[in-house]
Amino acid sequence: MTHVIAIANQKGGVGKTTTAINLAAALVTMERQVLLLDLDPQGNASSGSNADREDGAFTLYEWLKGSDSLETVKQHCLPGFDLVPSDESLTALEMELLGAEDRTRRLVSRLKPVEADYDFVLIDCPPALNVLTVNALNAATGVLVPMQCEYFALEGLSALVSTVEGIRATTNPRLRIEGILRTMYDPRLGLTQAVSRQLFQYFPNNVYRTVIPRNVRLAEAPSHSMPAILYEPSSKGSRAYVALANEMLRRYETTRTD
Repeated sequence: MTHVIAIANQKGGVGKTTTAINLAAALVTMERQVLLLDLDPQGNASSGSNADREDGAFTLYEWLKGSDSLETVKQHCLPGFDLVPSDESLTALEMELLGAEDRTRRLVSRLKPVEADYDFVLIDCPPALNVLTVNALNAATGVLVPMQCEYFALEGLSALVSTVEGIRATTNPRLRIEGILRTMYDPRLGLTQAVSRQLFQYFPNNVYRTVIPRNVRLAEAPSHSMPAILYEPSSKGSRAYVALANEMLRRYETTRTD
């Protein structure tokens, strides 16, 4: 079974793209076939994966428009995942979709014929609950929510959970919260501990035990256009994403054998 995971949070700066890139890289090191879709017009997952974004390079825009196949638009990135890059042209597509009959399900129709070629499809969503994010949620089997342990983040999480529940009830019954990932985690802060306790209280089965610490190497890796797992494999951040990938795989194994 292919796991299609939307990595989403309407709040920016929470490590969403860092999670998309490094989780993809970690899963590849565990011999999983991974496709990463950069659904954010800012294209940070593309630049952070060293994708070709020169004029003339095919992007997610052409694929979602239906003018090009996945084979044409995807790029192979180290350490071995496939990526469909994006750029600001996705903003134009967002406007075009607003008038289309399939405006919230375009990604579903484009992804369905090819998703079986992969074990995981990761979708890096824009930091907004817009039509692109709704497309991702309709195509996904799960939502991974990176968040900092701050009280404002809890408010945003409630809004995202409500959106997920609405989509599951209407258009995508297989959708669920894949997991809540605590990023930029500093255990020395009392606020971090307090918010963590609330997360486990309200989402006892959804919070990953793995946390992603504040880490210089994670912050530096995008400037070198590579996942931190390649840039500095022994860093705390890299090890944390390997641990996250292992935790995810264990969960799937447990679910399959129940």
